Amino acid sequence: MTPAPGGDDEERELRVPFRPADEEGSRILFTPGPLTTTPGVKAAMSRDIGSWDVDCIRLVREIREELLKIAAGPPGLTVTPIQGTGSYGVEAVLGSAVPRDGRLLILKNGAYGLRMEKIARITGIPHRVHDEADDRPIDPSRVGELLEADPSITHVACVHCETTTGLVNPVRRIGLEVAKHRRRYIVDAVSSFGAYACGPGLDIDFDAGPIDHLVSSANKCIEGVPGFAFAISREPAVLEAAGNARSLAFDLHDQWSYMERTGMFRFTPPTHVLLAFRQALRELEEEGGVEARARRYEANHGTLVEGMRALGFRPFVPDELQSRIITTFHYPHAGFDFRAFYEKLHARGCIIYPGKLTAVDTFRIANIGSIGPAEVRWLLRAVGEIVREGV
Repeated sequence: MTPAPGGDDEERELRVPFRPADEEGSRILFTPGPLTTTPGVKAAMSRDIGSWDVDCIRLVREIREELLKIAAGPPGLTVTPIQGTGSYGVEAVLGSAVPRDGRLLILKNGAYGLRMEKIARITGIPHRVHDEADDRPIDPSRVGELLEADPSITHVACVHCETTTGLVNPVRRIGLEVAKHRRRYIVDAVSSFGAYACGPGLDIDFDAGPIDHLVSSANKCIEGVPGFAFAISREPAVLEAAGNARSLAFDLHDQWSYMERTGMFRFTPPTHVLLAFRQALRELEEEGGVEARARRYEANHGTLVEGMRALGFRPFVPDELQSRIITTFHYPHAGFDFRAFYEKLHARGCIIYPGKLTAVDTFRIANIGSIGPAEVRWLLRAVGEIVREGV
């Protein structure tokens, strides 16, 4: 098997020690979650705790409190952890927040807007969809026009970072339009929470909208492992959700109210994942918080795009719309064999993602997780080797 690029000096720069590429689980993940985690996060899962024990109750309380600090919102926010992936959290919020006589406007410009549309259709949520092209952000003024024209819409849902492409939607300006028309606002920040600063006037602003529910996941930019999602909500919005749920397991209000009363999950919690997430939160603080992490991700992204362009790969999304999380690249030529490209990277210890677009041939590289520019340069050397081999 082809050895990974780089030498001893480069290995010492890596955030996560590299192991032989043929060892299962040794590869560096250039994916938007699951992602490469630190030894500390992995080690945190080596302990067992009881789900009803005081240790677990304390653990859940600490996680909820720390997430509120990151959200930097106004008083009255609350956190509800939900077993499952980010999409589980999105389904719980959509299925609980929108009442039976309400109507949801879904702002769609990628696969995760499409997923919200599928959730609404399958669970019977009355809805309409505003479609935008994959390479264009949602226009806040158009949202205002839609809300002005359709008084039946009670809730608006938008994806912050569409990992279909890496495009970032202007969720703050959309929120201002939603507030202007006195509707409720739901944000899917599954891929972006922890990579973009929160607070008044910033990327994620609970005062602008206001955001009633924001959903994210343990295994994204907080750099934990998969196993639970969470909703950061205004408490009145959670109270309004009582009796709306289309499902027992995805009942946001019931999950929240039980946790408020007991400090525990209604059903078996992912205890090891919670331990890993608490450690990830502590490591985020040690790094310098979201602002410091965003700077690292920006450095990773800059290194990645500059290097890939030099190797003949063109980003799909214009620079001004591009996230710091994941970048979609066009195939470099008509005969490009992505499967061979992927397998050769896999053999060199690097994992990337295929594209999600149907009309354009693309693939995706994320630059989040416990990686820095040294890991990105490692990837770029591997890509350069493969390009020279011909693929």
